[in-house]
Formats: sequence, structure tokens, C-alpha cells
Amino acid sequence: MAHFPIYTLDNAPEQSKPSLNALAQAFGMVPNIAGAIAGSPHLINGLVGVFSQVHGGSFSEAQVQVLLLTNAVTNGSTWPVAFHSFLALKEGLTEADVRAIRERRLPQDPKFAALSRLARTLIEKRGLVGDQDIAAFTEAGFDQALVLDVILVVAASTMTNYTASVTQPPLEDMFQAHAWKA
Repeated sequence: MAHFPIYTLDNAPEQSKPSLNALAQAFGMVPNIAGAIAGSPHLINGLVGVFSQVHGGSFSEAQVQVLLLTNAVTNGSTWPVAFHSFLALKEGLTEADVRAIRERRLPQDPKFAALSRLARTLIEKRGLVGDQDIAAFTEAGFDQALVLDVILVVAASTMTNYTASVTQPPLEDMFQAHAWKA
């Protein structure tokens, strides 16, 4: 298996350091996935740009975590599942809803369920969703235009999920309680 370095603020490529610094400020640390992504200044800078749109967008932070956790599970990406399980609980999701998503089931909360269903469907059908998929989303109280924002979150997740699957960064101690296997 290929070995990918996990960069820090001290040894990352110069062009990656501003983005790593922004992530360190946001999380109080440089997550190992970010350290792996920093090997490509283009990817880390693109990721930070996309995630600034995701986290400053139309969804609450709890809703964003539902989407990010669903995407990680659907993509079978272990590091992001643990990370987003931790963050989802921090943002107020119930343990039952987090467990449901991790088990590929829908959360009890109807809005969370609609978000999770649409994200999973987008990934599994490679974007080829039908009118019934969009109707299920809007019937939960979301505006149709927010389907496009779900696509934004799926795009952001794809960067981290695929990178985690390729680079397999070690899971930090603080996320170990949320370790997950595909």
C-alpha cells in the first residue's frame, strides 16, 4: 500500500499552509485528513474554499453534519465517518440519529431524514435523481433550490472521502470512540 505523509503546519508545502492554518483555527487542530490533503496545495485550497461555502450556506451546522456523515457512510470512508459522528453529536444530533446514519438507516428527525435520503440517493445514483426524490425532499419542508446546495455538500465530501480512502490517515485519539468500519 502507498504511504501518504500527514503534513503539519511546520512541514506542509508552503502553498498549503494558509489553508491548513484556517482549518487549525476552525477545529483547534489540524485534522489528519487535512494533513494528508495538504500534499496537494490545489486540493487543500479547493477544499477550504468549498467548505467555506458549505458551512456558510443554507443549512444549519447540524444539517450539514447529517449530510457529511451520510456522505461518508455512503462512500464507505472510515476516517470521515468517525470525524463527522463526533461533530454531529457536538452539533446536537441525538445518538440515535447518528447511529441510524452510521447503520445506513434514516434518522428519526424528518428534516434530517430528508437530507440524508437525498444525499445518499445522489451518491448512489450518481446524480440521476428522479422527480420523486426531489418531491420527498421538498415535502419535508425544503425549498427545491436547496437540492443544489445538497449537491455542493456532496461535492465537498467527495474530496475528503476519496482522499481518506486513498491516503488512510490515522484516526486521532479524540475520534476513536466513533471509529467505524465499512
